[in-house]
Amino acid sequence: MSDHDELHAILAAPNNPLLTWNAPLSEEHARSLIDACALPEGGRVVDLGCGWGELLLRLVEGAPGSTGDGVEKDPAAVARGRRLAGERGLDGRVTFHESSAEGWPGTGYDLAVCIGAVHAWPGTTREALRALRGAVEPGGRVLFADGFWTEKPTSAALEGLGAEEDELVGSLGDLVRAAADAGFAPLRTTVADQREWDVFESSGRAGWGERWALENPDHPLHTDARATAARHREGYLGGYRGYLGFAYLVLGV
Repeated sequence: MSDHDELHAILAAPNNPLLTWNAPLSEEHARSLIDACALPEGGRVVDLGCGWGELLLRLVEGAPGSTGDGVEKDPAAVARGRRLAGERGLDGRVTFHESSAEGWPGTGYDLAVCIGAVHAWPGTTREALRALRGAVEPGGRVLFADGFWTEKPTSAALEGLGAEEDELVGSLGDLVRAAADAGFAPLRTTVADQREWDVFESSGRAGWGERWALENPDHPLHTDARATAARHREGYLGGYRGYLGFAYLVLGV
């Protein structure tokens, strides 16, 4: 393994103990989303592009007799999810599948979840919404979260994010309209606030890179870890902070 690959593995989100979920989300906000999704007792939920499935696990925990499928192609994330499910006694109710979300054949779910994983589909946000629409039974719900521009991004914002301006659907209004155009009834729209963003970014590669370097001062990758942390910190604080939003939509079918 090259130094680059080793550092990438060390700092990757599934290996980061500072991250509860790989999105800007507080405990209070998560609880409110779970309540709004209203997964029924004995219901079925699928999380497409689930990462390690923290929200999936909590949804199933909160609905007696319910079961869940977590679909994720990153083996490190799947391993973390399976470990968490086992620790919580949910390994008989939540199944993690090492598979791409695109083309997942499961249907008939009461709830489908997709948090920041539209890249799993080769097209647009609208393609992801169509796929989620097909996974849910009439009367079910979808929890969909994606990024949007709070205002026209600067070149520094785009550079810090490593993105093109048209990679996101546009504004928050554009995102909700895309959901409505896909046949959903938008039931609830909330956005990550600035504190959620700051905590998420500080717990991601910027904060975790610095923390890991402090705890491993003699490691040969110590300097590289701090440089990576500084690069990510500057990309956020000097770039897309305040320009990139993240919306959570609870949608009815």
